[in-house]
Amino acid sequence: MRAVPLGVAIAALVGLSALAASWQGSALRAGAHEGSDLPSTVFLTAACCAFVLYVGALFLVRRRQTQLAVVLAVGAAIQLVPLAGPLVISRDVYAYWAYGRVATVHDANPYTVAPARFEQDPASRAMAKGWRTSKSVYGPVFSGASAGLAVAGGRSAGDEQLAYRVAGAAGMLVVTGLAALVAPLPAFAAAFVGWNPLLAFDFAGGGHNDVWMMAFVLGALALAARRPRFAGASFAVAGGVKWIVLGVLPLHLMSSSRREALRMIGGFALAAGALAAIAFYFFGTAWITTLGVFAHRTSDWAIPSRLHQVGLPRWLALLPLVALTPLLVRSARRGRPRMALASMLVLVATPWLLPWYAAWVVPLAAVEEDRLVWVLALAFCAYILPDGIPL
Repeated sequence: MRAVPLGVAIAALVGLSALAASWQGSALRAGAHEGSDLPSTVFLTAACCAFVLYVGALFLVRRRQTQLAVVLAVGAAIQLVPLAGPLVISRDVYAYWAYGRVATVHDANPYTVAPARFEQDPASRAMAKGWRTSKSVYGPVFSGASAGLAVAGGRSAGDEQLAYRVAGAAGMLVVTGLAALVAPLPAFAAAFVGWNPLLAFDFAGGGHNDVWMMAFVLGALALAARRPRFAGASFAVAGGVKWIVLGVLPLHLMSSSRREALRMIGGFALAAGALAAIAFYFFGTAWITTLGVFAHRTSDWAIPSRLHQVGLPRWLALLPLVALTPLLVRSARRGRPRMALASMLVLVATPWLLPWYAAWVVPLAAVEEDRLVWVLALAFCAYILPDGIPL
């Protein structure tokens, strides 16, 4: 059996999920009220079937030669199909829009002024009520991008959500291509990223920004050998989208030659300094507070919360990260930066866990020849897939 028919079936099932989200009475559409469990049941069933086929397809791509161009084409179809459906599950894109409008339309600082201050603004009304009193939690690079999109999008919620979803889908195509460029097994890496239905739902379906953080990380990996200064700059931009990704940078530096590491540090310092100067100019010092903004938040699907639900202390989720950090450092010093494993351990430890955080580990796992991380990444995706689906 060949992998390509499975890939086509994955795309069809992702399309069925998008269709189910569009049905009347569907609570899958972001902000919609539940009228029937049927759309959510169909969505979840199709998504689970797509994920099972995805795992089987990876096995076939790994075992048999599949042309990279074909894998990329099928991956593009899978990642673009959700654009035919509505915005699903999360209304984060409206928060992005709101923070952008706070900065551009209302000439205020999104790190010190919450959207609730402008309650009649269309973006403030569109975003989830529970977040309207929250200030921006994103890095200054993304805040600048969201300000630009707010200017371009005007007052149309429909146009704005579609713009973020198109950007998310485009980001997935970039990440898939970069994974193929960086990985020792290009076709497998492209399938590992591009054929993943969860990522299709999160980015073409949900428009989340994590994909662009990872695009700059993989861009850094692609540049590291020949253009280490540019690689360091790319890491700095990734951190400017979401700072969490900078946790894997030391592992990459330790695995590099001294000369390459110094050049990368230089490029990172120059880019980070420039970005920080721009951020201070536009946002003052308030943007620095995003570094610890989620320290007090918890989500039900986070591993610490699961431990608490069965009567165990939450801090047990930190033990794998603490115990394995020396192994990660030792491995990096020997030339093997296990960044995917480090990201996976962070996902286990974090008290705030959301489905689109799968993008933190899947692309890194795809470019590493590490069966353990492949299994862990797939297990994590299977675990988090139902999160947020209203049933």
